[in-house]
Amino acid sequence: MRLYDTLARKIKDLTPIDGQTFRFYCCGPTVYGPAHIGNFRTFVLQDVFRRTLETGGLRTLHVRNLTDVDDKTIRESQRVGQTLTEFTRFWTEKFHHDCDLLQCLPPHIEPGAVEHIPQQVAMIAQLVEKGHAYASEDGSVYFNIASFPEYGQLSHLDERELELGRTQTQRANADEYEKQSVSDFVLWKSRRPEDGENFWPSPWGEGRPGWHLECSAMIREYLGETFDLHSGGVDLVFPHHENEIAQSRCACGGHFAATWFHIAHLMVDGGKMSKSLGNLYTLEDLAEHGWTAMEVRYVLLSGHYRKPLNFTFDSLHAAREAMNKMAKAAQQLAAKAPADAVLTSIEFGPFQAAWEALNDDLNTAGALGAIFTGLREAVKTEGLAAAQALAALHRILRALGLVLPEAEKSVTVPDDIIALAEQRLAVRQAKDWAQSDVLRDQLAALGWTIKDSKDGYELKPS
Repeated sequence: MRLYDTLARKIKDLTPIDGQTFRFYCCGPTVYGPAHIGNFRTFVLQDVFRRTLETGGLRTLHVRNLTDVDDKTIRESQRVGQTLTEFTRFWTEKFHHDCDLLQCLPPHIEPGAVEHIPQQVAMIAQLVEKGHAYASEDGSVYFNIASFPEYGQLSHLDERELELGRTQTQRANADEYEKQSVSDFVLWKSRRPEDGENFWPSPWGEGRPGWHLECSAMIREYLGETFDLHSGGVDLVFPHHENEIAQSRCACGGHFAATWFHIAHLMVDGGKMSKSLGNLYTLEDLAEHGWTAMEVRYVLLSGHYRKPLNFTFDSLHAAREAMNKMAKAAQQLAAKAPADAVLTSIEFGPFQAAWEALNDDLNTAGALGAIFTGLREAVKTEGLAAAQALAALHRILRALGLVLPEAEKSVTVPDDIIALAEQRLAVRQAKDWAQSDVLRDQLAALGWTIKDSKDGYELKPS
């Protein structure tokens, strides 16, 4: 497999460092509310990445953390009157439920930040001892960016920005901060009234770790000083991943991640997602509108991971249509394949181009297109060839994590229903919306649902 490396700024061949198991780490969710589809674009693409490696015969070790202590989890747990543990457990279970709906494989290891606070304290102590971190008067501990000359290589911050950051006196105590501030970042936050009972002991006094530290500590615990790949959304390149590199390299030595895999943003209707705009969709929101998790997954795979993807309800309609076409073709192949067919090996056959697309910088959009090209040839086959094509189809769909719906059965629409639908189309074209609604209700009373489209309409039995 070949993949673009954010640090090297080029596409590289991926091979396990130890020659046996591809070991990778993914930044997981902050469990303070439901994950939205923008979050899941990253998790779904990471899932396809893993599935592609494993489908190709490579053993993997997938580690993904849970952020269960930070400014957000503490603030929201106190707002609803729950302990941090109760609060984050609820949202962790919700996240796992959504992952199951989306067919995301569970990571092999899923550590939480709270259970690894001793490891984080130990890492801070090493950084202080080596001169890369210092305690402030209030008991907080900060990483000294000036002590690590390579800081900024991942995000390609220019020297002017770095020099500005090194001379600033204001330190970044928040778990997250804007790119304009590259001042020393917090490793240990001293206890504050707004933290409530969420504090732990340390050599520098009571407090809690900063957000950037947790991943470094857990990576060290489960993957060591050097591992194959680190992944997350492109918004984590700076400051989070930049800080991880600094912390880990200075505390542990080693190379840290050999490859960096970042997924671009998801947009909605051509704009940014936000609560204020009402377009921060969750799976539950979309299910209320009748859309399945598999249709959402298909949309999330429909663009290349390095480019922003625009999510629209039209794209969900297209996903539904595409998956129904696949399901119908699979049904045709199953009908022509002998029930007792014995396949000694399963190759990709007519879907070889789709498989090659996945291995060429995880080109999911290209793979989906190649599946339809392959299906046009596959449905022409008979007997054992049809059985082999069907098995190959299921293999490439497993690599994409797609589960097809049951194929829709063809339905004969009575002439009187078609006449009503055509009459409704005419009044809609005349923009007589009131009469359009009347005809829609008549169709519903006769047991038919009509769905409008750019090309006309679609009729289905209610």
